[in-house]
Amino acid sequence: MNMKPISAKELEYLADSMSNEDLLIKQCTAGAMSCTNSQIQQVLLHQAQVHQQHYQSLLNCLQQHQSIAPTQPQG
Repeated sequence: MNMKPISAKELEYLADSMSNEDLLIKQCTAGAMSCTNSQIQQVLLHQAQVHQQHYQSLLNCLQQHQSIAPTQPQG
């Protein structure tokens, strides 16, 4: 597969998306831990897992592009 380096704008988008997914993981986990309804708790824990998978997918994307990333700032 012929990949192109990630642009600065795309990198910012990925960083923002990863930050959002991390926040959602924390919120779902905290909600599940404070919830007394076991059904709602299970839904929140499942959603935390879904957001963890999203985060991992974004991280994998970054890692795949790491080998072709420029080593010097682009002007």
